[in-house]
Amino acid sequence: MEGRALRDRAEEFAAAGCVVLGASFDTVEENRHFAADQHFPFRLLSDVDRVVGAAYDVVRVPGDQYAAFARRYSFLINPDGLIARIYDVADVKGHADEVLADLEQLRRAP
Repeated sequence: MEGRALRDRAEEFAAAGCVVLGASFDTVEENRHFAADQHFPFRLLSDVDRVVGAAYDVVRVPGDQYAAFARRYSFLINPDGLIARIYDVADVKGHADEVLADLEQLRRAP
């Protein structure tokens, strides 16, 4: 899962000035237990009402066999609060590398 890859590279994300946040449709308590179980050094946000998920277009259509889960996307938000990149996370192992490379590009941008 991409959360573990981000966890394992947490120091690199911190050094890049990046704040990592996760989000799911699970309850606060479920996220708390999951984050503890996975040893995540970042927060997991609870979106049980799916309001944020709908705004980011990650809610699956009704009837989808995985409708209880958000679609696997990551969003790189720049210091101005604008979405700099949207990732359709298919390569879980390479995701952290890709984000770190994009963070470096953002840092170097004029």
